[in-house]
Order: sequence, then structure tokens, then C-alpha cells
Amino acid sequence: MQKTAKAEERPKWDNKVQYLLTCIGFAVGLGNVWRFPYLCQVYGGGAFLIPYLIALVFEGLPLLHMELAIGQRLRTGSIGVWTSISPYLSGVGVASMTVSFLVGLFYNTILAWVLWYFFHSFQNPLPWQSCPVNANRTGHVEECQKSTAVNYFWYRDTLNITPNIEVSGDLQWWLVVCLASAWCIVYICFIRGIETIGKAVYVTATFPYLVLTIFLIRALTLPGATIGLRHLFTPNWETLKNPTVWLDAATQIFFSLSLAFGGLIAFSSYNPQKNNCERDALIVGCINSATSIYASIPIFSILGFKALSNYNDCLNGNIQLLMNTFNIADGNITEENYEKWLRHLNSTDPNQVAELDLKTCDLQALLDQVTASGTGLAFIVFTEAVIKMPGSQVWAVLFFIMLFSLGLSSMFGNMEGVLTPLLDLHLVPKCIPKEIFTGLICVVSFIVALIFTLGSGNYWLEIFNNYVGSLPLLVIAFFEITAVSYIYGATRFSDDVEWMTGRRPNLYWQVTWRVISPLMLLVVFLAYVVVQAQEKPTYEAWNPDYVRNSNTFIQEQTNLPTFSPLTPNVADQQRLVVCLEFFSFPGRHHITAKTSKSSHTEAWIPIFIKYKGEIQKKAASVSTAYVDIFLY
Repeated sequence: MQKTAKAEERPKWDNKVQYLLTCIGFAVGLGNVWRFPYLCQVYGGGAFLIPYLIALVFEGLPLLHMELAIGQRLRTGSIGVWTSISPYLSGVGVASMTVSFLVGLFYNTILAWVLWYFFHSFQNPLPWQSCPVNANRTGHVEECQKSTAVNYFWYRDTLNITPNIEVSGDLQWWLVVCLASAWCIVYICFIRGIETIGKAVYVTATFPYLVLTIFLIRALTLPGATIGLRHLFTPNWETLKNPTVWLDAATQIFFSLSLAFGGLIAFSSYNPQKNNCERDALIVGCINSATSIYASIPIFSILGFKALSNYNDCLNGNIQLLMNTFNIADGNITEENYEKWLRHLNSTDPNQVAELDLKTCDLQALLDQVTASGTGLAFIVFTEAVIKMPGSQVWAVLFFIMLFSLGLSSMFGNMEGVLTPLLDLHLVPKCIPKEIFTGLICVVSFIVALIFTLGSGNYWLEIFNNYVGSLPLLVIAFFEITAVSYIYGATRFSDDVEWMTGRRPNLYWQVTWRVISPLMLLVVFLAYVVVQAQEKPTYEAWNPDYVRNSNTFIQEQTNLPTFSPLTPNVADQQRLVVCLEFFSFPGRHHITAKTSKSSHTEAWIPIFIKYKGEIQKKAASVSTAYVDIFLY
């Protein structure tokens, strides 16, 4: 590798701290806050850390070290790096640049949503705290009453979402304004490249840790915090037998480190060639994973508080209903003796108790219901939890500032993955200043991203999120590490690392680069393809017209299975009356089934295709009736 005159003129970081903060800010993003805690909770709590750490050691760190080293040695962007190794590998760099551009489109749209919520967080009360009044001011909006105020504010007031992706809807002007604001902020921070980025990361990369610490201190003092933490970290070792756990752990560590985007290669290309890139990789990788665990503690402490609050509200509602129905004096039924009173009233007057439609108050079920990831956690579950916290406006403002800072520092990497290759290849005429070219890229990105501000924009964003930033990155990373190990040569690459760091890569790096990491990427890629091939592509939809009548269901969501009308037990000759309500987010429903007799069953059923067995099992438990479920 020859050091060219152009490389000598290449801009440099002001100091090592700027470089590390930029890499950490790029790696530590929204997924650390809203994806890792979800996976940890779903896949056996603390048990999930085992496959996660294995993936970090044998997949994440070797790839991270390789990208930082190759960028630092060749001192060019992604396209230049892989073209230097072999002209036939230029497509790998083009693929990285394309993925960075596409991911930046929807990532900045999420920041636009965050800005919208941030602006509304100063209102008292918060606008998602209660349902709005209808047009004739005789009650609340019916669509909101059928769901929740938090859901309504997200799906109707924010997104103004259409029933499905086939109905495009209009541009939502408030989202267009927020999107333009988000791109303006990105441009201001990026206007002079690493010169302005290096200043911005002092805030964007460190402020989220300050907010997380504030949330941690406050969250641990909330009632129910220990319940949430116990629910999150209690290990369920049986889940390790599920291959999906290992697949999700491998993909999470891969995407969490922002590998194969080209941004890390670009950032490291501004380093002096005599720099310890091995130590940098270990620092960035370990801080990224530690942040994921650290963020999980306040998040699930607050979700535990939310679950306990919902449990107490449920219990108090039942207590009030019993006292009013049976003329029991206030204070006689408490949370402590509720079960004893309920057993007594069931034994003395079971028919009247059954007619009350008492809610089933199950703390474990409520904890399961707060499980969500992505926008479901940020804009629905967490915003609902904030309502119940004293000083809710302050916590909402801090939360959305934190999300914006996390997303903004990640956007720096996405933009760098696009601009650096184009500038390095001299595709931009010299008469166009870099500031103007950067502005043109931002304007083009804003125009293309307007599709996400349509009524159907959320559906398109989910498609981009699921397919653009997943499988392509696995393919790119596989070709990257294969090219370095077997085309450029692992021995030659080790010589370069030794020249840069003064120390030859040890056996761990040699084995992972040559065998383990490529093999893991290939296995993850094949497993991912197999899993996707077995599943029908779906997306969640919001359709307020989800019930036609009291006896039948309709397929109100594109991704939901269709249920047949409920068929009664012949001996009873009774029709079940089914009430379907939204709870927490579209796709999870409260199903109440009852007959005209005394039978009464309530069950929270997440009706997704992958829970088919669970649905059938729970439906079979309905008293005096059976349910035939036909799933597409």
C-alpha cells in the first residue's frame, strides 16, 4: 500500500478523543435503547447475554477491528478501500454507500418524529395523556376510546396513518416541517466534515449518558422498579435451546456496532497511520455493549413501574365495582384482602359477580404487555409510562432529547459513509465546494424521504427498516472479511497492522479473521434467509374499522390472522359475544369471551402467526365453548 500525496493532504481529527467519540456515537444508537432491552427480556433475561457476548467476541470485535484497520491504512472511503484491494470488489464499496444512503433516509425520519414529540412535551398536560373531545363536544373521539390516548396520538395525531400501504394518503405538513428541521440540523453539524462533526460529538455522544444516568437514579426510586429489573434479568436457561435466540444475538451485535455501512472505514481514514486501531476497536466495541446493558436498567425499571401502576389501577377498578354493586362501605375491600372478598362474593352470589365483567389483574401478564421494541417502545409504551411519573413533562423532554442525540450521532456515520467515497473518487467537480455538495446530498435525501411523511409513510419505513438495513449488510460484511483474509491476504494484512500498531495481531485475531467470523456470517446469513423464507412478509396496520358486528371478527390488520366466527358448544347452544379492543399497540388485543350463563374468561392474546399454538391453547380454555381458529 503506497501513501499518496493526496493521502498526506487528507483532513485529520483534532485529537484522539474526537475520533473515539465519533465512532462510539455512530455505534451507540437507537437500537441500544429500544432493541437490546426487548431481546434481553424476550429471550430469557440474563441468559440472552451468553449468546450476545459470544457473538461480540467472535463476530463483532474482529469485524470492527478489520474495518478500523483497513480504513486507517488505506486512508480512503469504502469504495476506494475495496477498489484498492481489487477492482472487482468496488461493488462492495458501492453497496455500503447505497445502504448508508437508504438507512439515512428513514433514520432521519425517526428523528423527525422525535422532534415532533419533543415539541409537544412542553404542554401541560401532555397531549397523549387523554383522548381529545369530539367535534360536537359531547364526548371523546370514538377512535381514541376504542384504543388508548397514547395510541391515538401516535397513529392519528402524529402519523395520520392510512388503513394500509395501498392507500398513500397526503403529505402531513407537520411531519414535513420536522423532517426539514432534522435535515437542517444534520447539515449544520456536517457542513465542514470532521471539523464540525468533531465539535458536535462532544455533545451528541456524551449527553445520552448523562440523561441515562438521570433516568437511572429516578427510575430506581419508582415503585415497581425491582419488579421490572427482575423480569428483565432473571435468566431462563431453556431459551438457549432455541436457535432463534442465537440468530438474534448475532444480528443484534452486528447491527449495533454499525458494521458494513462504510462509516467506520471513513472515520478511521482520517487517523494518522501510526495509531493503535486494535485498542480503538476494543474500546468502541466494549462501550457499545456496556451501553446496551446500562440503558436496559432505567428502561425496564420504568416499565416495571408502569406495569405496577396498571395493576393497581386494574385492582382498584374492580374493588370500586364490587363495592358499588354489593353496597360495601368504602375501605372494607383493600388491595390486600381483595382476593378473599372475591372468593367470598363468588361463593355467595356467583351470577352477579360474573355479570360485572371484572378485569383479570395479573402483574406478570401486564409485564409481558409492556414488552415492545423500536417505535413501539419509544412512542407508545414509554410515553404511556411517562404520564404516570411525577413531573412528566421534564422526563418526556429529557427522553426525546436523548433519543435525538443518539440518532444524530448515528446519522454522522451514515452521511460519512455516503460523502467520503464520492469525494475520494473525485466524482464531484472541483468548482463545487464541499459545503455545497453536502447541502445537495441533504436536499436530495429530504426530497426522497418525503415518502415517509405520507399517511402510509410508517408502512414504508417499516419495510426499509426490515429489509434495507439487515440482509444487505450481512452480505457486505461477508465479502469484506473474505476479501481481506483471502484476496488481500491475512498475512499481509497482519503485517500492515503490525506496522501501524507496533504489535502483530495475536492468535485470536488471526483465527477469527480467517475462519470463525466468515463462518459465523455465512451461518447467520443462511439462517436469516431460511427464517425469512418461512414467514409471510407482514406489516402492522392501524384500521379503526376493525369490528363489523358483535359476532364476527374481520381481518383489520394486514399482518393479523383471520378468525372464524366463534362456534358454541352444542350442549349450550350459546353464541359468544366477542369484544375486541386495542391495547398498547396494534397487534395485541384484549379478548373477552362470555356466554349468557355464568362462564367468564379473559385472556390477553398476542395474535401473531408465530403464536399460533399459544392462541389455540388459550382459546381452548374458554368455558362452555370452543373456538375454531383459521390462520392464513
